Amino acid sequence: MEIWESAVKATHDFLSETDFEYFKEAIPIDYLPGLDVYLISENEEIKGFGAVSENILEMLFIHNSSHGKVFGKILCQFLKEKTGFTKVDINEQNSQAIGFYEKMGFREIGRSEKDSS
Repeated sequence: MEIWESAVKATHDFLSETDFEYFKEAIPIDYLPGLDVYLISENEEIKGFGAVSENILEMLFIHNSSHGKVFGKILCQFLKEKTGFTKVDINEQNSQAIGFYEKMGFREIGRSEKDSS
């Protein structure tokens, strides 16, 4: 959760403190146990994690200190090869994530008023 917290604080400034605290508690209890979670590390230090459910990339978080250092790209490519996911759901306020996934070859195919959570 340290990685999640670092990444979210750096990229999700649109989250209210209440929402941040809700997800901080819910993710390890309600989300992660039902997912296969993959880690990326360097020199035995975990740099980030990602998880896929069915054909959707549910989460990909890289510790803020490792942003922009190719870990996200490597992990995303690995997960795509391993699971064959074809979709990712991104908060439109997260411009860094939108740019990242566009560089990874994804394109926008739809929009919903609210996030699934």
